[in-house]
Amino acid sequence: MIAISGQKHCTPEERMCATIVAVSRSDSHSFTKQKQSSIRLVEGLGVEGDAHLGVTVKHRSRVARDPSQPNLRQVHLIHAELHDELAAAGFAVSAGELGENVTTRGLPLLELPAGTRLRLGASAVVEITGLRNPCVQIDRFRPGLLQEVVGRDDSGATWRKTGIMSVVIAGGEVRPGDAIDVELPPEPHRALEVV
Repeated sequence: MIAISGQKHCTPEERMCATIVAVSRSDSHSFTKQKQSSIRLVEGLGVEGDAHLGVTVKHRSRVARDPSQPNLRQVHLIHAELHDELAAAGFAVSAGELGENVTTRGLPLLELPAGTRLRLGASAVVEITGLRNPCVQIDRFRPGLLQEVVGRDDSGATWRKTGIMSVVIAGGEVRPGDAIDVELPPEPHRALEVV
């Protein structure tokens, strides 16, 4: 188990300190979610009051294909470092605007393996299921943004930067400033794939 504690509890031996910088939700299927002072995660369901709350899939295109699929996208997390990177490229994007529920800082979300568990605050725990697949809605939000968050590397492999998806293992309140603790799954680790 790797524990990464909040900013004020960091020790010199730790290479990074992971915290929550914003929490967001939306009761409609809008692209952007509104920032909140806190959100409540509900075990097995997702974010209370969010349009994606549920045991089965809530993403509209997936519901159209098969509404009985399990909801592997209950909580969406994005690293605030992506917002910094996008700002440097000329795109002003703030927390919640890309549809995430939890915005983090100090944690390499995209490098974590599938099955990693994140304790968010005092009691909430989510388990990472995979990557978010960016779609054309991103270009509708900010023209040209899609090419900044998805592309191909020199080997032809696709990379995606729009965060990770997770399911709620244990419920609880989550607030900006809360620490994030990380528990890696047993090896061998599985790389994140689109869910």
